[in-house]
Amino acid sequence: MAFNTSSIKTSSDGIWQGGNPLQYAFPLLIVQTTLVILVSRVVGFFLKPLRQPKVVAEIVGGIMLGPSALGRNKDFMRWVFPSWSTPILESVASIGLLFFLFLVGLELDLNTIRRSGKKALGIAVAGMSLPFLFGIGVTFLLRKAIKMSDRIGHAAYFVFIGVSLSITAFPVLARILAELKLLTTQVGETAMAAAALNDLAAWILLALAVAVAGGTHSPLVSIWVLLSGLAFVGFMLVIVRPVMNWVGMKYSSDHNIVNEGYICLTLAAVMVSGFMTDLIGIHAIFGAFIFGLIIPRRGELAGRLIKRIEDFVFGLLLPLYFASNGLKTDVGKIQGVAAWGLLALVISTACAGKILGTFVVALLCTFPVRESLALGLLMNTKGLVELVVLNIGREKKVLNDEMFTILVVMALFTTFMTTPTVMAIYKPEHKLSSRGGCESWKKSLNAQGPDVELRILACIRGPGDLPPLINLIESSRSTQRFIMKLYVMQLVELTDRSSSIVMVQRARKNGVPCIGRFHQGEFNEQIAAAFEAYNQLGQVTVRPTTAISTLSIMHEDICHIAEKKRAAMIILPFHKQWKSEGDQVVEINVGHGWRDVNEKVLINAPCSVGVLIDRGFGLRVQKIPGDSDLLKRVCVVFVGGPDSRMALKFGSRMSDHPAVRLTVVKFVATAESDDDNKSQSPSVEVSVELDNNSTASMSHRKEMEHDEAVLADFTRSCYGIAEYIEKEAKNIVEEVLAIAQSSEFELMVVGKGRSPPTMVAELAKHHNAYNELGPIGGLLASSSNGTKCSVLVIQNHDSTLEDKFNLKMFNNKDGSVDKCVTNL
Repeated sequence: MAFNTSSIKTSSDGIWQGGNPLQYAFPLLIVQTTLVILVSRVVGFFLKPLRQPKVVAEIVGGIMLGPSALGRNKDFMRWVFPSWSTPILESVASIGLLFFLFLVGLELDLNTIRRSGKKALGIAVAGMSLPFLFGIGVTFLLRKAIKMSDRIGHAAYFVFIGVSLSITAFPVLARILAELKLLTTQVGETAMAAAALNDLAAWILLALAVAVAGGTHSPLVSIWVLLSGLAFVGFMLVIVRPVMNWVGMKYSSDHNIVNEGYICLTLAAVMVSGFMTDLIGIHAIFGAFIFGLIIPRRGELAGRLIKRIEDFVFGLLLPLYFASNGLKTDVGKIQGVAAWGLLALVISTACAGKILGTFVVALLCTFPVRESLALGLLMNTKGLVELVVLNIGREKKVLNDEMFTILVVMALFTTFMTTPTVMAIYKPEHKLSSRGGCESWKKSLNAQGPDVELRILACIRGPGDLPPLINLIESSRSTQRFIMKLYVMQLVELTDRSSSIVMVQRARKNGVPCIGRFHQGEFNEQIAAAFEAYNQLGQVTVRPTTAISTLSIMHEDICHIAEKKRAAMIILPFHKQWKSEGDQVVEINVGHGWRDVNEKVLINAPCSVGVLIDRGFGLRVQKIPGDSDLLKRVCVVFVGGPDSRMALKFGSRMSDHPAVRLTVVKFVATAESDDDNKSQSPSVEVSVELDNNSTASMSHRKEMEHDEAVLADFTRSCYGIAEYIEKEAKNIVEEVLAIAQSSEFELMVVGKGRSPPTMVAELAKHHNAYNELGPIGGLLASSSNGTKCSVLVIQNHDSTLEDKFNLKMFNNKDGSVDKCVTNL
């Protein structure tokens, strides 16, 4: 049945009244949007193991929906992407493109470009001029080989082909560098600065190309367009920029009162700026881009703007733009040897110009050969900016369908090849030693005197992690024997969001985190204020640091900085939090990805690790009878083994603090179990299966000797200032839970790993939802067990056998344990 496109309506009357929703604009747009998002997500899922940026999946998804794949089915195109819906789809996608270019302008920090130096400037100029010249050279061949190309003016054709071959996609490059952990290297910093310069130059050249293409009827038109464009830029810099600086300052001071008005005013200004440049005859996206550049970076305005619009733009509108591009891209038009030869020529020219130009200049700037080659490959990254250039060229009739398809495939290929080639050629490895901070930890805990320094790396994710961390550090701050150096690492998840790239630029360093300051923001001001007092104390030095990474590789940042700074212990927040709301305690799961981060740190840490499970540590304190000082009550549970010994050593530090009352509860085997142990050979060993199918063993007698030595040292050093209790472990599960469920203690410190066999056998029967915390830690972390106090689970770095694996027990019929077997 024929459809009358002259009577397009917005909404249908519904199927019960005989209406077909796919013949109405709005319901069809909903179907198209849903399909586009679904396809792009599925493609992204399959490309994720290849570590490809999100833009590659979205380009491929758009092409799949077009005539290259699904669009070959005429019925599919007639019902889902009919020709009458194209203007509607492209209009909605153009709104997303407008705000995307605004975000790109926000991402480009002109101050960073000014600080980039001569090396980045030289690399940017060479990386753009040589492929531009190569593009002009190949244009002569393309004009003869592709039909209708010879009817287009030389100037417009030269500029569009040259820009499309020489551009570098700054937003895509930033995410590739972050994924490869290169943002902090000399290569990454130079590439970011050069790409920013390249992006800025590309937009200027593209504005020139649009002006030239628009002046086909009269050269005076091009001159008027260029002059009007320069006048618009001058107006934005002279008039609008001071106004936005005032808005930025006003927003920062009064954001709690009138922030919505400033946000709406700024978003409306984006639309007006786009309209003005479209009125001039350039393109609406240039106005949005220039407006983004002049937004002040200081204060909170830029960050709040990004957070308000980036999810909607990146998650919903931009995929529509890729789909509209895919509907125009028909890979089937590349037919025959000649057409594929042209594609190979264009790809070779683009790669050769970018890589060769960057490589030569980088060598002249004293970069090593591998770094120079990696820079060339990184600068060859294309992306959405490339598609914008090609679409404008197609709209201006400079590029026909065949040339448009060839250049889209070229952009996809060059971006796809960047990550694997750079990984193969250059990727600095931060090898973690097997010792790390162990010697520092042993020295700081076993030695005496004011010169002994203890270094701790404490990780935080958000404001909720601050109070328990501050209370824990303060409680373990010795007033007599030790000096503490505290590295506070803020963990920021790097995503495809623009705010992540802005944070990277502000922090200046990523993969190897930035030591010395936090990046700007309200939360970071809270952190700075919270730890400022510690710098005033004589025995605590605080050094802030920021790690911005994807969750899958964030543990590398944590472990690397712990080794680099010779930290003795890493303190991690648990992946769950508990908050009191009236009489109820609400459990909040901050994400499974953060649990994976903790597990990987526990496996790879070069030092001891503590996982803090906070249930309000330090918020409820009691007074010592007859004293006005507030008192924190801490219990160390000692069951034996390397991790329990480390927990006891950490607890002994707290005994020095006058506001902490420390109690050590040692669980000992029952008389019956002890007789069973004595009946065994003194040299009985515990067999442990490692991940390489090899086995290792630990002497039970030696472990007991180590336990007794540590306990003896504790009783000598803490006599009279700490309470020591021995309990017979008739039912260790009930005994431990009784301590945790009472209100007697605010914090329990327990070891993670192997315990004496008879007691572990009983714990192994109990369900453990958190194997990474060990048998006792997992028992106390479970919210179903009624634990009221906070828990610090400590893993000793010396415990090499159980550090890296989850412990499983195999029991005999009589309840004894033959062996402990661990599996990866």
